Amino acid sequence: MDGSIVLDDSRSKLLLEIYRKGTDPQLRLRAHILLLLSMGQSWVTISTVLFCSTATIARWKSRYEQGGLEAVLGPARRRGRRPQLWAGWATVMVRWVRNLYPIDFGYVRSRWCCATLALVLWDVHRVNVCAETVRRWLRQEQMVWRRPRPVLDRKDPNYRRKLRKIRLLLGNLPAGEIAVFQDEVDINTNPKIGCMWMPKGQQAEVPTPGDNTKRYLAGSMDWRTGRLVVTEGGRRDAELFIAHLDELRRRYRAYRKIHVICDNARFHQPQRCRKVQEYLRKWAHRIQLHYLPKYAPETNPIERVWWHLHNEVTRNHRCFDIGQLVQMVMRWLEERAPFRIEGHLYSLLSVRRDSLSVFGGVI
Repeated sequence: MDGSIVLDDSRSKLLLEIYRKGTDPQLRLRAHILLLLSMGQSWVTISTVLFCSTATIARWKSRYEQGGLEAVLGPARRRGRRPQLWAGWATVMVRWVRNLYPIDFGYVRSRWCCATLALVLWDVHRVNVCAETVRRWLRQEQMVWRRPRPVLDRKDPNYRRKLRKIRLLLGNLPAGEIAVFQDEVDINTNPKIGCMWMPKGQQAEVPTPGDNTKRYLAGSMDWRTGRLVVTEGGRRDAELFIAHLDELRRRYRAYRKIHVICDNARFHQPQRCRKVQEYLRKWAHRIQLHYLPKYAPETNPIERVWWHLHNEVTRNHRCFDIGQLVQMVMRWLEERAPFRIEGHLYSLLSVRRDSLSVFGGVI
């Protein structure tokens, strides 16, 4: 079985480069076999060093002698079935992931994992693959494993009418009146957990106090300037809302009317909350409430302010004292102000508002 081959300098350099820098392990093995054969090494030595059989050595020696390097360095053969035979099954699994759930196939699972997909593929089509193969196929189909974003599956039937009414209010706001977007946010000593840099293979730790203490902030975002008015409270209820309305009255005493645009929480509605009803009976000439569409937080720009607040301050924070945390939050709100109206729902109105303010006009 002993035998060698002859390689000139150019072929030796090519095979050496493939062996040293190649990414395909099969091509690197072929190049290594030919290089060792050209050096006069015995087949026993080559098979021992490379952990391959003498049949493999004979195959690639014969192909080189018959067709040269082109016959050896052609496309590497893959073990198992050809990829094109499996591409269809990858498409099937992507369709399952996008449109169906394991419960649709009789499995008590809330989400897909690679093992469940492999099991369903066998039950439905009798195709036997492992979970790692499923993971590789999904990645080839540009599927990734990430945390999803929760969205409300309900829609206000009067969504367009309510939004049109608010846009009309903002677009025709008189000089002596002001409009604010209002909402509440909770601050907790137990931090919201988010991504952070950490050494590979080690999971970083975020200390928590254990006993969670909460504070609530009622905030209003000025439609014209983007500045915030914030009121702190211990509970998210009518008392906090009324205290915040009082704060708005004091801050905007130069305006004859304050339009407060808020969500449909029970304690925001006078017909459902007696305290708010009594308050507005006294101050209806100064404060008027407007309500956003239900189940539509994207229509309230101050929600984006709270999102930035959690992302930059409260996520992974290390404040065990609620007073220290609230102080840090207030400092961040003061330093970041004024805020920009984000989102496309009011983009055209924002351009018009800014252009009129440049020329001294008031919407």
